[in-house]
Amino acid sequence: MAEKDCGLVNGLLIGGLIGAAIGILFAPKSGKETRRDIADKADELLVKAREEYEKAAVKSKEAYAAAVSRLKDAEGTAREKVEEIEAKISEFAHSSADTLADNKDRLKKALDAGMDAYREEKNKKTV
Repeated sequence: MAEKDCGLVNGLLIGGLIGAAIGILFAPKSGKETRRDIADKADELLVKAREEYEKAAVKSKEAYAAAVSRLKDAEGTAREKVEEIEAKISEFAHSSADTLADNKDRLKKALDAGMDAYREEKNKKTV
């Protein structure tokens, strides 16, 4: 329950109790009747207070359940995003490894071709 609502409920209960007490105390009744009226009003206010407390407890439980549900949804979404990122990183790592292997193979072939060309030129000069 919102803080504003709690203040309103408290104000109503306290105001009701004070108003009932003043009304009973100034009513032209005997002491026994006045005490009984005060006890009855106190019981009524206690019942109202219990009802308000139960309503507040239900609302609090609902708000808690909703918050837990939202957190679980957020956790699921976060897990999905992490899995997507892991997959992309893995894909990038594999493609980088493949690219590196291809470049290494090309470099080796270029070096081999360069060596072969050097040997041919060297053999031409010696012959």
